[in-house]
Amino acid sequence: MGRSLLLALLLVLSLAVAGTLRAEEIDCVTTEWKLVGANHKVCVSAFEDPDIPCVTCYMSQARTGGLSGAVGLAEDPSEFSLDCRQTCPITLPDKLPRKKKVFSEGTSALFKDTQVTRLFDPKRKALVYLAVSRKIVSGSPKNSISTVVAR
Repeated sequence: MGRSLLLALLLVLSLAVAGTLRAEEIDCVTTEWKLVGANHKVCVSAFEDPDIPCVTCYMSQARTGGLSGAVGLAEDPSEFSLDCRQTCPITLPDKLPRKKKVFSEGTSALFKDTQVTRLFDPKRKALVYLAVSRKIVSGSPKNSISTVVAR
């Protein structure tokens, strides 16, 4: 029973990862050199809002190095920053949901990710992008916010 539950969980996680939106890595800067394994670093990536053409978000995230970071088993810290910008004229769709997840990226081998949710403020015609770190067992209050006004 335990093994089939683990296999089912891994299948669900792999399907969830396959359906998430991915970012394009721009580049990384080393923050701490490691003698063995990968260096600790901060990486900057970009992703576009899937529903609003001409909105690009840039996110910087801390990445854990060392041996566990080199083989993809490290848990990255919940340290990130988000900035979203209008890159050309925006036309809002007629029916825009008030809240929608527009980006998700794993920050550990299992159970932790960074998610960006777009919130719509119709009164101000503003798109509000909120990045949070999420864990299945216990979440994190760390967050970052950015806004784009559609005029």
